[in-house]
Amino acid sequence: MTVRHYVPQPPYRSDMIPDAEPYRPIPLITERLVVRGMRMEDVDALFSIKSDPSVTHPYAQEPHRSRDETQAWMERVIAEMEQGLTLYWTLVLKDEGAVIGACCLWNFGPGRTCAEVGYELHRAYWNRGIMAEALAAIIDHSFGPLGLHRLEANPLGANRASIMVLERLGFVNEGRLRQRIPFRGRFEDQLYYGLLKEEWKGRPDH
Repeated sequence: MTVRHYVPQPPYRSDMIPDAEPYRPIPLITERLVVRGMRMEDVDALFSIKSDPSVTHPYAQEPHRSRDETQAWMERVIAEMEQGLTLYWTLVLKDEGAVIGACCLWNFGPGRTCAEVGYELHRAYWNRGIMAEALAAIIDHSFGPLGLHRLEANPLGANRASIMVLERLGFVNEGRLRQRIPFRGRFEDQLYYGLLKEEWKGRPDH
């Protein structure tokens, strides 16, 4: 299953959120994964993901062309965590110790009660339910210790795999912006999905 989605530029900056503090993502343990904070030592594993066009094209971004590009991107993400703009986890397989994907919370709304979810997974691990497993842990953490009220995701309309994962987790389709995202000579629709705390906590498996 291809699990990833387009991530727009955030409208909120740390200087627009008076109570912004550095984020320190704590490890989250699932059946098959350790979902832990991103480290610079993850650069080679993340480059193998971000250099794959089958991963990046479905969220309308070009693949990274070099390890240095991935390293520079990681440095920006770590700086954004220090500014209180994002939380970024890598997905580590318990049995293998391999970094196989990443998830983030970012684009925090006013009062930090809402955030956007981002995610991507090495294609060798698609169709195994791994991203749904990781996102479930992050959703629990978001509506628990982080105190969020709402989560959002904005996949492209053509990214059926990402949409399927969101809907499996209970996200609700709240609208479609037609031909909003330009990429490679085309304009892609962007979908808006949302999940409220009471909807997640009210699920039978919770």
